[in-house]
Amino acid sequence: MESGLLTSWTFWALLSAGFAALTAVFGKVGVEGVDPDVATVIRTVVILLSLSFILLALGKLHSPGPLTPRTWIFLVLSGLATGASWLCYFRALKLGPASLVAPVDKLSVVLVALFGVLFLGESLGPRQWVGVALVGTGAVLLALP
Repeated sequence: MESGLLTSWTFWALLSAGFAALTAVFGKVGVEGVDPDVATVIRTVVILLSLSFILLALGKLHSPGPLTPRTWIFLVLSGLATGASWLCYFRALKLGPASLVAPVDKLSVVLVALFGVLFLGESLGPRQWVGVALVGTGAVLLALP
């Protein structure tokens, strides 16, 4: 199993999608009666503690070693973008139905494809571009009144 499922990016991506779906459902219920920014802080603390415990249990909670300034800059930027995304996501969940907020949030799939091509030098074939267009179209259709 070590060389198959656990090393497959699709396995981990599907698990991520499942957990993201649970995030929307649990977040929608959890944000009731609380400021969405406070809810985001609570969620962040839970994530920090959970991941720290997992790393400790796996023996991975140690110094990452020397990191280049470029690595630090992009990890910090990624963290800031994550925080901003979570704040916006919980605000959207507070204001709208999870069944619509989550799909619109997944327009990030379209943006990642575009940014990957524009900034990371990645390339997509015609089939992948059709998929990107379908994801974008589906999110827009879900958001329309």
